[in-house]
Amino acid sequence: MKCPYCGYTESKVVDSRPTDEGERIRRRRECLSCGKRFTTYEVVETTPIMVIKKDLSREAFDRSKLLRGLLRACEKRPVPVSVLEGIVNEIEASISNSLEREVPSEQIGELAMAKLKEVDEISYVRFASVYRQFKDINSFLAELQNILEQKM
Repeated sequence: MKCPYCGYTESKVVDSRPTDEGERIRRRRECLSCGKRFTTYEVVETTPIMVIKKDLSREAFDRSKLLRGLLRACEKRPVPVSVLEGIVNEIEASISNSLEREVPSEQIGELAMAKLKEVDEISYVRFASVYRQFKDINSFLAELQNILEQKM
């Protein structure tokens, strides 16, 4: 860290504490050359995860958008919001931990459907009907058949 007074590049950390918001770390430093003290702030650098949509456009990953979709699928179902928030957290962690900075929307949808299937099958079918855009009743029935076959 370069001293703002003399320009020397070596300093020692005298005190370190998180800011009120917890988003940054405040560090008091002392220059090893001139002895003067100065404050620096350390911030975690994050690269936004971009979602590649079906039309190949890109937008930043929005966890609230995913949560809204899950809430809509679970409307009037006995699924607590905390479970849905947990699903969103798991999906976000999964895509954040991958080395890819761009994720296809299909991958996010598949992850969401897999998690919903474990929680509530009706909500899963609702989400799948929107996500997979069933064209007719036969494609809808085929999905229901898959669920029934997996249960047996």
